[in-house]
Amino acid sequence: MTSDGSDRERRHRARMQRKKAVVDAGISFAVRDKGLLLVLTGQGKGKSSSAFGMVARALGHGLQVGVAQFVKGRRDTGEEGFFRRQPGVSWHVLGEGFSWETQDLARDTATARRAWAVARDMLRDERLGLVVLDELSYPLRYGWLDTAAVVDDLASRPAMQHVVVTGRAMPETLVAAADTVSELCDVKHAFRAGIRAQKGVDL
Repeated sequence: MTSDGSDRERRHRARMQRKKAVVDAGISFAVRDKGLLLVLTGQGKGKSSSAFGMVARALGHGLQVGVAQFVKGRRDTGEEGFFRRQPGVSWHVLGEGFSWETQDLARDTATARRAWAVARDMLRDERLGLVVLDELSYPLRYGWLDTAAVVDDLASRPAMQHVVVTGRAMPETLVAAADTVSELCDVKHAFRAGIRAQKGVDL
């Protein structure tokens, strides 16, 4: 090996040793277990998709899972078609579509409150290791549900129950209560080029 090659190898090894020390220190620091509250928000595509990826992960570890969809009213999505057939999954499509479709404030509010009653039951069920509250930000943002009451219900769930909440423009109160928050940004989207939602990618 040339001297340049040897120097490069030494520099690489030194960088990796420093990186390993940082990673090892982080692992040593993280010693607690608890049920996590995760928020997936932002304008970008993939919030619900990420949540359903965690559903697959939880099932792989033998956890039981509950899913409540607050806005989606359609029952022909690929995720529902797949996960509803899996043992250990309780799946609830509780919405009637977006508010610009229903155009009925009283109806939307009543639908959201019925949906939260279902979600609250899941948040009290110690058998569920993971609960996904898909597109919950919309009924909170529009005032159909009381954000403070929702956060209280989340805080009162079983100690080891994980919850994933998705949706754009998540209320700051819920963001503050979360253990992990990820924001997906919108760089480019096929829809704006006139391409409709595609099975297996969007549906």
